[in-house]
Amino acid sequence: METKSLAMVVVITVSVMWGVEMATAELSAAQCKQERNLAITACKPVVYGKLPSPECCQRVRVTHLECVCPIITPKIAALIDVNRAIRLIQGCGRSVPRHYKCGSITTP
Repeated sequence: METKSLAMVVVITVSVMWGVEMATAELSAAQCKQERNLAITACKPVVYGKLPSPECCQRVRVTHLECVCPIITPKIAALIDVNRAIRLIQGCGRSVPRHYKCGSITTP
């Protein structure tokens, strides 16, 4: 997969995960990496214009924000369509608080 496509998979997956609630237990770097990889795999079709699958939505619900938000750099944030991300999150049955900050992105 070319680099730009992979970056978009990460961006959309991270965008979708805004609806995930914070967990109380700390996870290791390896656990976070595994969660991100599972989510990227499950939500990859979203990059190509498809709706989130049940598997993708399940990943949205179980992946921890503390694993996702730290990787949202200003460079990645510039690629994210916040309004589309919010629609995707809502499509998975989650809400996004107004003015929520995840990495370098703040929702409208």
